[in-house]
Amino acid sequence: MILDLTYRSLDAPWWPFVFILLAGWLPTDIWRFLGIASAGGVRDDATAAKLARTVATALVAAVIAQLVLYPSGELAKLPTWLRVASIASGFGTYVFGGRRILAGIAVAEVVLVGGALLLGAAGPR
Repeated sequence: MILDLTYRSLDAPWWPFVFILLAGWLPTDIWRFLGIASAGGVRDDATAAKLARTVATALVAAVIAQLVLYPSGELAKLPTWLRVASIASGFGTYVFGGRRILAGIAVAEVVLVGGALLLGAAGPR
C-alpha cells in the first residue's frame, strides 16, 4: 500500500498546513540546523563563510529577479516598469539612506502599492 501525501489527498481544513510543514519547512530547516551546528567553529572571515554568504546572496538576488521579471499571480498584472521602479527605489533608499533595510523595504512597498492603486490594478475583484 502506497501512502498518498499529495496536497489534495485529504479533504481536511488542516491538511494544507501540515503539507506545507512536511514538504516545505521541515526539509529546509533540517539543513539550516545542520549548518548552524557545523559552522560553530568557522570564523566570519574564513573563505568558507565568505563563499556561503556569496552563494546565499546570489540565490536571494535570483529569486527577487525572477519575481520582478517573470512574476505570477497578482504581481503579473502590474507593468514591468513599475516592478523595476519599486526595486530601484527600495535599493536606492537602502544605499543612500544609511543602509537601513526596513526603510528600503518600506519605500519599495509604497512605490509598488501606490503605483498599483494609481493604475487601478490592485484591489478586490
